[in-house]
Amino acid sequence: MSKTGENRLESLDLARQAVNAASDKQAGSIVLLDVREVCSFADYFVICSGESGRQLNTISDEIEKTLKKEGELPHHREGGTDSGWLLLDYTDVIIHIFGAEERDYYKLDELWEGAKTVLKIQ
Repeated sequence: MSKTGENRLESLDLARQAVNAASDKQAGSIVLLDVREVCSFADYFVICSGESGRQLNTISDEIEKTLKKEGELPHHREGGTDSGWLLLDYTDVIIHIFGAEERDYYKLDELWEGAKTVLKIQ
């Protein structure tokens, strides 16, 4: 059960479904981090990359569509293809979709290096 107490997917299940949806749309360098020990506002981060604005949107749309089928809607969205970064906030799971240049610039993987890597798909 989520931190909010609602009947929702468990955080890890939601994160894994997001990873699978991103993978289905050929997202690159997908990382699932368990941030519970180093972060107070989320349980998991999903970080992935796309090669173009169009692919960033496609990845985001697929994740949202997949999770909506499970009754999950994002609490908040940020960014856009013009910024090279999209964020989908599912409260316990935060999904970051980056363009390659933006991912290299922000280095979230390194910023959260204290987190446990649950999986990594190159």
